[in-house]
Amino acid sequence: MPIIIKTPDQIARLREAGRIVAETYEVLRPLIKPGVTTAELDRAAEAYIRGKGALPMYKGYGAARDRAGRLARPPFPATICVAINEVVCHGIPSARQVLQEGDLIGIDIGARYHGWIGDSCVTFPVGQIDATSRRLLDVTRHCLELGIEAAGKPGAHIGDIGAAILPYAEGEGFSVVRDLGGHGVGRELWEEPFVPHYGAKGDGPRIEPGMVFTIEPMINAGARETKTSREDGWTISTADGSRSAQFESSLAITENGVEILTAL
Repeated sequence: MPIIIKTPDQIARLREAGRIVAETYEVLRPLIKPGVTTAELDRAAEAYIRGKGALPMYKGYGAARDRAGRLARPPFPATICVAINEVVCHGIPSARQVLQEGDLIGIDIGARYHGWIGDSCVTFPVGQIDATSRRLLDVTRHCLELGIEAAGKPGAHIGDIGAAILPYAEGEGFSVVRDLGGHGVGRELWEEPFVPHYGAKGDGPRIEPGMVFTIEPMINAGARETKTSREDGWTISTADGSRSAQFESSLAITENGVEILTAL
């Protein structure tokens, strides 16, 4: 599929959707504390998104069938994806999943507003966290910043993003998940281009004004390999049980540089 170049008016609509996502994090932030269930966070996020006239993007998304036509993976049942500790992404909120002191929780939010999509992820500490977890958060956040900086340089290519992220993360003693990555965003949640968080400078499509995509490095404290839950077909965790963190922004490439669409 070709990369869809967005007009300034379309980018303005994506900005509106992105702002709703950013505001939803501000609703959730004071709720993230020990004793709160991820189902409570999910209900608060859905109420805010719908109250703004938007739709939860993930709810009901992504059913998959096998070759015989049988349902191999049910549609995603919630508004937010949650990733606690060793979960990398796509975890399902639950009334039985209670936040504990020292946890890390990644919250991925997607919203559709007037047909356009905002998509972002933030990893939060729950109460006081240990030094290794704090460093994991700091390094992951900086990986996102490095990726955004690389995307905004004149003449940049998609491969430049991963070329900036990977050596920094590995130099800090962490690993970069390679079987997942960023993606184009527009009227659909996943559009071209695919944005790996590893790669070589100069590889991939050239980054042009009007492109809109996410950068969302998933950084593991241990090895980079992941596994997918056979029980729900959605939850992706580190294969070795180590902790993982993720930060994601949707961004637009403009004539004046990079604009973060999922910011307040």
